[in-house]
Amino acid sequence: MSKQRALILLHEGFEEIEAVTPIDLLSRAGVEVIQTSLSSKLSVTGRSGITIAANHFLQDVSTTNYDLVILPGGPGIMKLRQNIPLCDFLKNQLNRGSKIACICAAPLILLDAGLLSAETRYTAHPSTAGELPDATSTPVVVDGAIITSTGAGTATEFSLELVRQLAGNPVAKEIADAISWQHAV
Repeated sequence: MSKQRALILLHEGFEEIEAVTPIDLLSRAGVEVIQTSLSSKLSVTGRSGITIAANHFLQDVSTTNYDLVILPGGPGIMKLRQNIPLCDFLKNQLNRGSKIACICAAPLILLDAGLLSAETRYTAHPSTAGELPDATSTPVVVDGAIITSTGAGTATEFSLELVRQLAGNPVAKEIADAISWQHAV
């Protein structure tokens, strides 16, 4: 079996914990995590001023298939609204069988891409309730290939779910134990 591959989309103003936690936990699970910039430079600065170096620009890796695409939230999401290339990329990845994971305000991009139907179960940060009134308050929601989470405080739970999705329950449990996660896995 080939190694699982995840792509994380880093944008100016991303929520750092929502990016670093999935990068770390998926890497521990043996998943190759490709850090991709949605900005004009490879060094991308988050909401708290922490800069992360991406490996690629989206346009350079957009034709590759991934097992999982992750979009962290944060205030930078508002500048990505109605980003047609990003929306098309997410739709194409979903159509190719990828899982799409969004946390915090990032489910707004799923809305923009037309990936949230009336039947889709999802969650999002409470600040998005005006546009996402059907979001539940559940910390992490999996509905088929779409995985959503409410925000920075759920980043570990979200990331362990991503590990579960790509590497299975035993690996997620092993990582949870290794990081002293005190909650059910």
